[in-house]
Amino acid sequence: MITGTSRGPAEQEPERRGRRPRFGQYALELFMIAVAVVFLFPVYALITLAMKDPQQISDSPLSLPSPPTFANFGNAWSSASLGPALLNSTVITAVSLLILVVLGSTGAYYLARRARGLGYGLYILFLLGIVLPFQLGMIPLYKLVDDLGWLGTYQGMVLFYTGIQLPFTVFLYTGFIRALPQDYAQAALIDGCTHRQAFTRIVFPLLRPITGTVIILNAVFIWNDFFTPLLYLGGSDKETVPVGVFAFVGQYVSDYGLVFAGLVLAALPILVVFVLLQRYVIKGFAGGLKG
Repeated sequence: MITGTSRGPAEQEPERRGRRPRFGQYALELFMIAVAVVFLFPVYALITLAMKDPQQISDSPLSLPSPPTFANFGNAWSSASLGPALLNSTVITAVSLLILVVLGSTGAYYLARRARGLGYGLYILFLLGIVLPFQLGMIPLYKLVDDLGWLGTYQGMVLFYTGIQLPFTVFLYTGFIRALPQDYAQAALIDGCTHRQAFTRIVFPLLRPITGTVIILNAVFIWNDFFTPLLYLGGSDKETVPVGVFAFVGQYVSDYGLVFAGLVLAALPILVVFVLLQRYVIKGFAGGLKG
């Protein structure tokens, strides 16, 4: 009695071939590892040099610190006045992000639901704001802020960043909202909600992925911007982290351990924000591309 059938060599060959590791996969993995090493090497050098004393840096700059020292971080914190600079950057970034999220999401909701006539014209206007370089308006913007008496203040920086980043924010929100089904908002309107209530209670909670994308992209730009705070805040007590680090590096350019420790402290807050919100970046872009 035959209880089963045996496979011939011709039938078993594809199965064995499928189990064999492919040379192309190995090559791709090795290439990705090499790319990761290239991108991680500056981070390794930054952290390693920040944990060395001057003697270790002169002897072997790229070797692991032996023993590591954390005194550079404390000295950099006090010497570079990073505490006030971090507070200034945090206030400017947080307030700017709040205004961008509120104005960008509400404006994009109107543009996404009014794709013709005035809505389409405004959308094209916002796209022009992305294409045109903001450097073209630096002189009139500086004159405007000066006439308002906002040079060296939080208000001037918040006004600048809100105006510069609002077109990009509206663009991201509009693409994502267009990909959302309109049934939920329409059902809320039928139940008696106003457009504002439908947006705040129904639509905005669905915008969590793109809101995370808006926050992280704008936060990285605002936090790392150097030229604008140098122009608008230079010489005042409202200088941000990049301006403070720039002055600090110029003062302690010969003490590389102190300089790199200051750079680590300056980059750490925005790095933490990016790690916490990075999963929303891909979700936000994917939702916008669908629309």
